[in-house]
Amino acid sequence: MKITAVEAIPYTIPYAKPLRFASGEVYAAEHVLVRVHTDEGVVGIADAPPRPFTYGETQASVIAAVEGIFAPQVVGVRLVDRELIASRLARTVGNPVAKSAVDMAVWDALGRTLDLTVTDLLGGYTDRMRVSHMLGFDEPQAMVAEAERMRDTYGITTFKVKVGRTPYRRDTAVVRALREGLGEDVELYVDGNRGWSPAESARAMHEMADVGLLFAEELCPADDVLGRRWLVRQCDVPFIADESAVTPADVTREILGGSATAVSIKTARTGFTYSQRVHHLAEGLGVEVVMGNQIDSQLGSMCTVAFGAAFRLTSRRAGELSNFLDMSDDLLTEPLRIVDGHLAVRPGAGLGVEVDPDKLARYRTDR
Repeated sequence: MKITAVEAIPYTIPYAKPLRFASGEVYAAEHVLVRVHTDEGVVGIADAPPRPFTYGETQASVIAAVEGIFAPQVVGVRLVDRELIASRLARTVGNPVAKSAVDMAVWDALGRTLDLTVTDLLGGYTDRMRVSHMLGFDEPQAMVAEAERMRDTYGITTFKVKVGRTPYRRDTAVVRALREGLGEDVELYVDGNRGWSPAESARAMHEMADVGLLFAEELCPADDVLGRRWLVRQCDVPFIADESAVTPADVTREILGGSATAVSIKTARTGFTYSQRVHHLAEGLGVEVVMGNQIDSQLGSMCTVAFGAAFRLTSRRAGELSNFLDMSDDLLTEPLRIVDGHLAVRPGAGLGVEVDPDKLARYRTDR
């Protein structure tokens, strides 16, 4: 059960529908497939989606970190020594996506070795999650039409709406149009990706007070400490810390400092090991948790649902699990299927998914 090699393979798959939001635009999945090999011939996999406008990582930096720093530190270590692996990865500052991909590939390899699902290894609470779909910037009519298509085709009834444009009334008009077009049975929440000032955020939330929002997420800059606290005190819905809460220490500061009242867990940035710590911390503090999306591929989405389904708290709310639908293709041999608004954990060992070698050969960019 010892690690013998770690691979980092860059690949690029265009998006059929680009996603636009306050902190950037994404036209293609320029990701890195990470593979952890063991002395028993088992190979664990995970996906690393770099987000330079959020965490500063790029496809090239992920490869450099995985191959040049992390691989030498974990080769020779047993799969069960996950705390040792985590401590060695933590020696390097930053690089959350690169660290998380290595961590999750180790968990996948361990599950495959023990013939257990990652969800069972983590906690085994349930085998599926409700799905929330993320709606990027567009005109109100187009966003309503996309939401209706997701509801009618996949049974999705929870939507995260990207906001943060100026003037802010462009976005409040969209949210109101979604509520009027979809009815009261649909759950809506907003994510500003730090695009508004605290004052703009407060005005926007006031204008949407009658819309029945579920959450508000990262409406204003994370480093505006006093402004965020002022805003959160006015919000009558949970305020989610996302980009501002990358580590468990960040979560502690945001919640205890009054800058947030809920947390987004993204396995793409905290893996499974540190996502566990964030979960336990949130549970102890009594705050709501949403499983977030880093514009994940199908492999990334399976990592999210594998973790989210493992615990009662993380499976309580719909997880952001559907943005792979906007990709023109994917790497998995058997595509994920959203049925009746739910995404299920795969029953096979580890993550229960496999990479199609022909598709990987088609989309990898290092050859």
